[in-house]
Amino acid sequence: MRTFVCVKTQQLVSRVFSPSAAVRWRAAQSRFLCSSPPDERKSQPSLLRHLTSKLKATGPITVAEYMREVLTNPVAGYYVRNNMLGPDGDFITSPEISQIFGELLGVWIISEWMGAGRPKQLQLVELGPGKGSLASDVLRVFSQLRSVLGETSVSLHLVEVSPALSLIQAQNLTRDCSQEAVSEDELVYRRGTTAAGLPVFWYRRLDDVPAGFSICVAHEFFDALPIHKFQRTQKGWREVMVDIDPDKPDKLRFVVAPSPTMASSTLIQADERRDHVEVCAEGGSVVQQLSRRITEDGGAALIADYGHDGTKTDTFRSFKGHQLHDVLSNPGSADLTADVDFSYLRRKAGGGVACLGPVSQRTFLKNMGIDTRMQVSLHH
Repeated sequence: MRTFVCVKTQQLVSRVFSPSAAVRWRAAQSRFLCSSPPDERKSQPSLLRHLTSKLKATGPITVAEYMREVLTNPVAGYYVRNNMLGPDGDFITSPEISQIFGELLGVWIISEWMGAGRPKQLQLVELGPGKGSLASDVLRVFSQLRSVLGETSVSLHLVEVSPALSLIQAQNLTRDCSQEAVSEDELVYRRGTTAAGLPVFWYRRLDDVPAGFSICVAHEFFDALPIHKFQRTQKGWREVMVDIDPDKPDKLRFVVAPSPTMASSTLIQADERRDHVEVCAEGGSVVQQLSRRITEDGGAALIADYGHDGTKTDTFRSFKGHQLHDVLSNPGSADLTADVDFSYLRRKAGGGVACLGPVSQRTFLKNMGIDTRMQVSLHH
């Protein structure tokens, strides 16, 4: 079965947890609920200096380029420089709170593998694996169901842009059994082995993961990919750009491009009814890659993220210390995110794969048996 499942995490209802867990969950989800922070922490202005000099030289840049610089700039990018996950970071994801989430995904993966005829090779691919918690929980299920997997060759392939996070993942998944590549040209920049003897490989790009039957999981990965923002005007669609504020040279502001850009001419649907649209072209490209892999080699993909089905308009936001933060203020010090447009991803997946969903995370977890799993946990 060639499958895409889109799961919306924004609609997760805390009732699927015990009351005390629900309280902890809501506190953790303050990433999405809190208002502006009281005082800015000590700023690191190097990225702002870099951006302002770039803007002076080239003029306004797209929101996508701004996001790319802020999140992945090799020197001062947020993902490159920080360990942003967990209670002391800027946000928490589901696997950091409960292992049950990852365990149920493990059951889903094995179910998809069985539905595909139990291929002799199973590549588990995760995009943006965080601290490695999700992969760890999934692999625990694999070890518990070793008799089901039989002689199947199982390997873990992690697509991670952050060297700092890859180290944390390696510690969590392989203890001290990992090593970095000698040359930067190597596609696998880190490799290791889990305690159970499963090989683990790290890549910078999905394209670098070898061909073969693969089940891919992208949990809160697409919401951090760069978006283009567009505004409907009397002259037609125009792209929203980032520029220096002429009244405050050390501040940034949004401006509307005076004429069409390449993106505004190519990325908007002819029948679009909204007046403000966000399009993640990079996300579309990743989905196309996943679709091609599934079509050619078999497999499935699950995308779990905060998102909508082509209905929302302005969702671009920033989080710092679990609180909302101005997206243009102190770039590089806070996470940037935008809700995933599942209708766009579905279009980009094309007709070669079956696309299911999006459904709420609550519905997905209930279908996977979370209520039964919770009862087992509460009685142990």
